[in-house]
Amino acid sequence: MTLFTDFDEARILFATEGKDASTVERFQQDLIAHNGTPETVAEICSDMSPAFIKGVEKWFPTAHLTFDKFHIMKILNEAVDEVRRQEQMDRPELLRTRYIWLKNQTNLKSEQIKTLEELQIKKLNLKTGRAYHIRLNFQEFFEQRVEAAEPFLKRWHFWAAHSRLQPIKEAAYTIKRHWDGVLRWFHSGITNGMMEGFNSLVQAAKARVRGYRTTKNLIAMIYMIGGKLNFGLPT
Repeated sequence: MTLFTDFDEARILFATEGKDASTVERFQQDLIAHNGTPETVAEICSDMSPAFIKGVEKWFPTAHLTFDKFHIMKILNEAVDEVRRQEQMDRPELLRTRYIWLKNQTNLKSEQIKTLEELQIKKLNLKTGRAYHIRLNFQEFFEQRVEAAEPFLKRWHFWAAHSRLQPIKEAAYTIKRHWDGVLRWFHSGITNGMMEGFNSLVQAAKARVRGYRTTKNLIAMIYMIGGKLNFGLPT
């Protein structure tokens, strides 16, 4: 299921089955059917799904695409975790430390912080520790001033691409392939956070009724939950 939301009005505009390029086409057609104009859609935020990107480029060619910063961080977290999984085969001290490397220190318990500090001692020379610091450094990217963002990203990319940590290098190459959409966040300031909130509400609604008999019924409930529908009688 794919949801299309209005950032300004915080409401669901369109819901449809699937996650490929055709979902964007169906949204465009629905927008036109309701007297909307695709050319007026200025900003779209999404993950890095090639199919969805293709759909946006074809059906909303005038829109700027911003890649969701939480999705970008997820890619980096997965890279750090893959480095840890590979390294722990020879470094047993990394066993059962997965979430220590994936959470921000402010969200760690005191015991976890102590373990993290012990594992980051330089003499251990852990690859996971190096990957972790590359990930932490990237988080500072979103704190930069607009004019400093791209120079910062270039320095980070050089560091990550030359890290000799294959999962981190692959994450850096992914960001490089989506360079403009990563930087677009500094102009649009949009994320998929609102959509994730709606997804949580939809999942809760599904759980309460133990599923829906048809997709049509589920989509109707989605509009009831997040569509901000006007049920007032005409005057």
